[in-house]
Amino acid sequence: MSGGSRSAIQRVRRASADAQSREQDPAPSVFPEPASQSTASTANARDVVREVLPDRRVEERREPVLTRRPEPSRDVLELKEIFPREWHYMLLVMIAAIGAGFAMSSAWPSRLSGVPLILSVLLMAPLPKVWDLVAARSMRHKLAAATFAIFLPLFLFGYGKNEWAVEGGLTWDVTVVAMLAVSSISVVYLRRTPAMIFAAQIALWAAIVAATGSLVGFVALGIGFVLAVLVTREQMRKAAQREEFRLMQERVATRAQDILTDYEETGQGWFWETDRRSLLTYVSPPVAEALGKQAEDLLGQPLTSLFDLQVTGGEGERTLMFHLSARSAFSELAVRAAVSGDERWWAISGRPLYDHFDNFIGFRGSGTDLTERKRSQEHATRLARYDSLTGLANRFQMGQALEKIVSAPQEANRHCSVLLLDLDRFKHVNDTMGHPAGDALLKQVAQRLERAVGKLGQVGRLGGDEFQVIVPTRTDRNQIASLGRDIINSLSQPYSIDGQRVVIGASVGIATAPDDGSTSEALIRNADLALYAAKDAGRGRYHFYSQDLHAEAEARSQLEDDLRDAIHKGELQLFYQPVISCESEKITGFEALMRWQHPVKGWVSPQRFIETAEDTGMIQQIGEWALRKACADLATWPEEVRVAVNVSPVQFANLQLPTVVANALAHAQVHPSRLELEITESVFLQDDAGTDAMFAALKKLGVRLALDDFGTGYSSLGYLKKAPFDKIKIDQSFVRGATQEGSRHGAIIASITSLAHALGMDTTAEGVETLDELELVRMHGCTHVQGFIYERPLSFEDATERLASGLAAVARGPRSSRAPRQTMLRKVVLDHNGNLYNGVVKNISTTGALIEGLWNVPVGTIFKVQISQKHLVTCTARWCEDDRMGVEFANPLQRDGAGRIAAIQGEAAASRSPESLEKAG
Repeated sequence: MSGGSRSAIQRVRRASADAQSREQDPAPSVFPEPASQSTASTANARDVVREVLPDRRVEERREPVLTRRPEPSRDVLELKEIFPREWHYMLLVMIAAIGAGFAMSSAWPSRLSGVPLILSVLLMAPLPKVWDLVAARSMRHKLAAATFAIFLPLFLFGYGKNEWAVEGGLTWDVTVVAMLAVSSISVVYLRRTPAMIFAAQIALWAAIVAATGSLVGFVALGIGFVLAVLVTREQMRKAAQREEFRLMQERVATRAQDILTDYEETGQGWFWETDRRSLLTYVSPPVAEALGKQAEDLLGQPLTSLFDLQVTGGEGERTLMFHLSARSAFSELAVRAAVSGDERWWAISGRPLYDHFDNFIGFRGSGTDLTERKRSQEHATRLARYDSLTGLANRFQMGQALEKIVSAPQEANRHCSVLLLDLDRFKHVNDTMGHPAGDALLKQVAQRLERAVGKLGQVGRLGGDEFQVIVPTRTDRNQIASLGRDIINSLSQPYSIDGQRVVIGASVGIATAPDDGSTSEALIRNADLALYAAKDAGRGRYHFYSQDLHAEAEARSQLEDDLRDAIHKGELQLFYQPVISCESEKITGFEALMRWQHPVKGWVSPQRFIETAEDTGMIQQIGEWALRKACADLATWPEEVRVAVNVSPVQFANLQLPTVVANALAHAQVHPSRLELEITESVFLQDDAGTDAMFAALKKLGVRLALDDFGTGYSSLGYLKKAPFDKIKIDQSFVRGATQEGSRHGAIIASITSLAHALGMDTTAEGVETLDELELVRMHGCTHVQGFIYERPLSFEDATERLASGLAAVARGPRSSRAPRQTMLRKVVLDHNGNLYNGVVKNISTTGALIEGLWNVPVGTIFKVQISQKHLVTCTARWCEDDRMGVEFANPLQRDGAGRIAAIQGEAAASRSPESLEKAG
């Protein structure tokens, strides 16, 4: 047997023995040198077994179809060969047998016997070279080589020996001994292949028959050949069974090691082992590869060198070091790998090892890649704590932050301010441009909000278009107010969404802790009430929380419920205010105005309930009813009279608006030119194709279009060049005070009328109440006038009666304008030279008031009026009729941030003594 073959088989057996010893040994050694030797031997055995016993799964995984298979090693070829490479002892025996024959023979061999003997040795000698030539080739080449280098030399040797004996030069006993010696040696060399053994024996002993020429020998040889074939087949079958059993045993012995190796190679997990000093004695190659090192370089290094414990955190570091020093088991400990340029996390587990004498010898454990799981956890945590659209903190995190502040152990740390924000007109953006545009707008809002707040506080998105800001320290009220103004100004600047210009606004409600609440729930509730107050005051404002907002919130909620009931019961009404031609002073049409008379509260301000309807979405139902009602009333009036109906931005964004208008006209059988739709500038906040398409659809119906409240919104002259308006309505804010000295309103009115005339449009001046205002708008070229100077809004019956008397209109009213007045009913106390009188204020402005209760007061009488418990003002009577008189205040009253007269916000005054009046003054 050759040395290479014996070495390979010994390696296989050694691998099997190592595997069995590991299974039987409950506490294997973990010291560095034995562990390294064991690992190396196991790896070598595994490599040999895999070469000898190729695993189909391994081949499929590691051998690409188009990849050339590498040349096998000599050991592998020897284990797979049908005859060995080296025949040293065979040659020695053959040469010795020939030499012994010369020594013991009585005569030299003849040429017939000597030549075969010499050829047998010469043909057998180059067997290693023949083996190298055919080792990696097919079985056909190997059989040919065996015939040439083994069978033929054996035949020649046997023939020469027997022919020498037949010649009488050599005795038969010497010949038989030589034949048996060569036969035995060939059996030993060919023991792995029974067929080769029989072939060699037949070749050797067939020489006797050939040399003697015996017929019986030939027959016996034939019978022996048949028996040899049968026996060979039987032995080959049993040998195959034994080989299969052996392979199965080897697979069982190496299965655990193969499984662990495959597990390591997949990268799903790895293994490690340390000595008693926590120095590595084994670590899986994938770990070393991840760290950019060789596995051998890591041996002898501390286990902790595999991890970046400073980045892992102090807690993780203490935990690992604690377990190593305490020699206690640990499981799924998260640590960051010491990989430069990449963030990789591992979960490691380990347990202490003890020898047979219960001495601690180190740790053994495993690790798994935790990177993707940790990233998923971080992503889930971010989703749970941050808004996925804007990246701001979400409602949950903002709630936690606020709760942490208000529940701080130190009372001094419980101060904070909460600002709730709501975007104005954001719903309109979603309705007209779609939700993707709305999402893009929210992202820009978040960026502006973060820049406006800066390091002063934390910004979060609660959902939809609601945002929250928490200022976590005691901050001056003026600074919080300034922050509110900065936020509103920043968010109100134009945006660019998909190349289109978008303008929105913002309202802010503010509550502070602990003044406005000591719990997070109370702060949020009160900030929400302040936000509603800011919206009620006209939007685009900020408002601090105050106690009276609770009553307002209840009133708002009650108003919403009452409005729904009013729609259901048909309590809403349309009033009509005449529109007068400046040229002919005749009624050309009416503007339909929504009115609501509450069964308990009386007339409700349109501004209040219309805004509620828009916020709650009821405006669609109300608007459709108004169109149908106005068209039905218009059908009963003269043909030359038109009616104008307001269309809210929400209605304008509804694609069904043209259908609603067409149905209303058709049902009332009214010509479309008699209907005028008044549209505000806010519909142009999104200058998109949908707006143009809506205008085109409405004009196709034949209705007239009027631009309402021109100049008060986000005006842009660009839309006038393409929007098909028939009329521009000048807002009453430009008419008010236009006749006062130094006012620029007249110039603005003149510019608007000139623009409209150039574009072929009519103009209507709204809110004209005095004769001098009427003269001014006429002088500047307004074509139509609408206001109290001619008529107040009329009910349908009154409007019908007014038209029955003719279309001519006569202006009636004061000569000049006065400050805007607010209707009210409040008891006041008047003091005239120490004499107290009770009165009732019917209306009030910043410069004067109408007071009832005092009869025949001389003009010029001076009073001190207790308007509220905290406000005492001096006034002079300017006129008196019966028990009514008009007074002028010595100093104009001031308005608060919401535009309301501050003096009437307090509690009304009761009857008081002159001393108390002097004290209040």
